[in-house]
Amino acid sequence: MFYTESKDAEEMVREQLLSRDIQDPVVVSAMRSIPRHAFVSPKYAELAYSDQPLPIGLGQTISQPYVVAFMTQALRLSPESRVLEIGTGSGYQAAVLSKIAREVYTIEFLETLAKKAEIILKNIGVKNVFIRRGDGRDGWREHAPFSHIIVTAASEDIPEELIRQLAIGGRMIIPVGNRDWTQYLVLVQKEKDGIRKEKILPVRFVPLVKNSSKRLSKKKGAI
Repeated sequence: MFYTESKDAEEMVREQLLSRDIQDPVVVSAMRSIPRHAFVSPKYAELAYSDQPLPIGLGQTISQPYVVAFMTQALRLSPESRVLEIGTGSGYQAAVLSKIAREVYTIEFLETLAKKAEIILKNIGVKNVFIRRGDGRDGWREHAPFSHIIVTAASEDIPEELIRQLAIGGRMIIPVGNRDWTQYLVLVQKEKDGIRKEKILPVRFVPLVKNSSKRLSKKKGAI
């Protein structure tokens, strides 16, 4: 069964989201209902609802609540949305998406994180998120096209394969830029007459992990 709202989550929503520019009611509801503390290690439990990213191991982080909400709101999801997420990480972003979209397909390069996220999502009752290990730049062709794509790690470019897997009329949000320089969230909209790109927020994300020497196995499916 899904976790219900907590005092900490309500305070997070009021002070970090509603006081800024997060106004979409379905996004606010999703952020209230997902137990962020379930996605961080006990070492950081007291900081789970704070306005900051937190380490989740292997050099990766869980994004600050505002950034998760901002990216989700920018996608403009509906109950029929089919979302591809690149960079499962802790599973928190996927959990938020799962409260709004019909299906969430998420890819994580690091097997340890993918397995841990699967366990956490199962424990809090999420049933419409499907995880596999792989190179996110390849996307998930078997389930394409996707109405929405969200990338939760920084890329120096926008992978062409992800654009191909985005449906006509679809929206993608991705942090673009070098780790040592300014990164921006870029909103990509795919129309019949071409691709539109817009920088919408300066950010700082860990880099998108990829296999630079040898492609991973093409085996698909949930872990």
